[in-house]
Amino acid sequence: MTKRSISSGAVLLALALLFIAITVLANYALRGWRLDLTENRLYTTAPGTDRILKSIKEPINLYFFFSEKTANQLPQLKSYGIRVRELLEELAARSGGKVRLHVIDPQPFSEEEDRADALGVDGTPVGASGAKLYLGLAGTNSTDGHAAIEFFDPSKEQFLEYDVIKLIYQLANPKKPVLAWLSTLPMEPGFDQQSGQMREPWVIYSEAQQLFDVRPLAPTAAKIDSDVSVLVLVHPKNLSPATQFAIDQFALRGGHIMVFVDPIAEADRSGADPQNPMASMDADKSSSLPQLLTAWGVHFDPTQVVADRDHALSVTMRQGEAPVEHLGVLGFDKASFASNDVITAGLSVVNVATAGHLEPVKGAHTKFEPLLQSSTDSELLPVERFRMLFDPSTLREGFKATGVRYTIAARVTGDVGTAFPAGPPPGVTLPPGQIDLKTSVKPLNLVVFADTDLLSDYLWVHEQSMFGQRLTQAWAGNGDLVLNALDNLAGSADLISVRGRASYARPFERVVRLQRIADDRFRDKEQELQRQLQTTEQKLTQLQSAKGADSSALIITPAQEQEIEQFEQEKLQIRKQLRAVRAGLDAEIHRLGNTLKILNIIVMPALFALLALAVAAWRRERRRVRP
Repeated sequence: MTKRSISSGAVLLALALLFIAITVLANYALRGWRLDLTENRLYTTAPGTDRILKSIKEPINLYFFFSEKTANQLPQLKSYGIRVRELLEELAARSGGKVRLHVIDPQPFSEEEDRADALGVDGTPVGASGAKLYLGLAGTNSTDGHAAIEFFDPSKEQFLEYDVIKLIYQLANPKKPVLAWLSTLPMEPGFDQQSGQMREPWVIYSEAQQLFDVRPLAPTAAKIDSDVSVLVLVHPKNLSPATQFAIDQFALRGGHIMVFVDPIAEADRSGADPQNPMASMDADKSSSLPQLLTAWGVHFDPTQVVADRDHALSVTMRQGEAPVEHLGVLGFDKASFASNDVITAGLSVVNVATAGHLEPVKGAHTKFEPLLQSSTDSELLPVERFRMLFDPSTLREGFKATGVRYTIAARVTGDVGTAFPAGPPPGVTLPPGQIDLKTSVKPLNLVVFADTDLLSDYLWVHEQSMFGQRLTQAWAGNGDLVLNALDNLAGSADLISVRGRASYARPFERVVRLQRIADDRFRDKEQELQRQLQTTEQKLTQLQSAKGADSSALIITPAQEQEIEQFEQEKLQIRKQLRAVRAGLDAEIHRLGNTLKILNIIVMPALFALLALAVAAWRRERRRVRP
């Protein structure tokens, strides 16, 4: 053995040892490092998520129940379950040990299955055997609090990170959020002077009380408690300067606020006169906060109502009359909602009545994001046309669509300035040591609606009484919309900042396009065949009716027989064309697949090998010519 071969062997051994040492060192020194090269940064958590994980003080246990073996029957669910598990592992790795993840595959009739059910994770029967598929998450904290996501719906994948980090945030902050609720509408239970009976609370108010610590706030309040998580303002009409200043200071402290203003609030009884119902109908039922909303970057005009011909609902104005389409009573569908915001995601129908519209103030520093918008077949009508309106069909007179989508609800975030630059209004005295804020200490988080009627029971729930109990059933998503907004605002600013993400599924766009083109062609041929079949059936029916009264057989002329034979030939030819279309589609997809395989398996490795050989030859040439 020559010295040169020994030297070469020693070099190879040294390189192998160096590679092993670098691998071991990287495994320990670079633990937790990630490099996300996906197009939509699917595996990069949001900054708000990282801050929430760092703020956890007590350990949180997460139990991910995933029936991976059962999911083999459903490849899409299995791949999504793996995606969920990878996200949970990423969050646990970033938590510094505060989030402890337990991945469990519950077997039928096992203790793990009983535990999943006890923690609120439901199994879904799949397959002929009825085996339960679990794809849910449960969490517990150090104070025996628990929360669960019953089932991870793949259709809500874009909000996967938000749903998981929201569960973690709720476990880390188990105290019930406080809502300060200011309303000039009769939403609370009480005595109705007009009817002389006790008044039931509005359904949305009752549901909010079940989920939050709701504290009523008077329209003359001069202070908002420091422990308030969300300030709710419903129809803020004729608020005192002291109350508006308190709201302004709450906003500058980074407050989370939800506002409902309205050009015409149908539930407003402030100007009601039992002796003169007509005058009551003509009373001013609008509300606005021009000074505060302008400071927050929002413009609202209480003199205009959005009329939308595309979303108009039919209403009955008087008993016994036929329903009439009302351009001011609108039912919005999925196309009207912001699809990338957790507040409106998953909603199907939301109803409003005589709603106004919102616009961003020019030059404002806040971010204005529409949540609910009208169609382009809309126009702004003066509020006077809706007062004392007995025939909604008259709203169509002179209607001209502007082609503009008007914003009914919006999310507003960012730093704002005070609405009282000259200082506290007259009569307001600050406590000793407290100064009035001029600019935001923390960014404002605001959700504003240009309608209060969407809160009214008649627009979204059916009510009935059974054995003295009040039962309600929702038929629209108004309640979900409001509760989603409250739930979102009740979290920290970090939680609010976590928005929808792109899907991890990456379809083969060219293949999908080829399939779509072929489907269109197939559908056209299929419709053509159906038309011909209908024509032939009609002709056969005519022939059947032409039978003699005493004849037991169908008499067909040679011309008719030739026509039927011609149709049979055409039908066979069309079926052959349909098969050819499908075969052509499959052949084109196979060609595309073969091309990709050749590129990935042969061409790219060959190019890499040629490049490596070229570099090696170049280095050999350099060593050869070196003196």
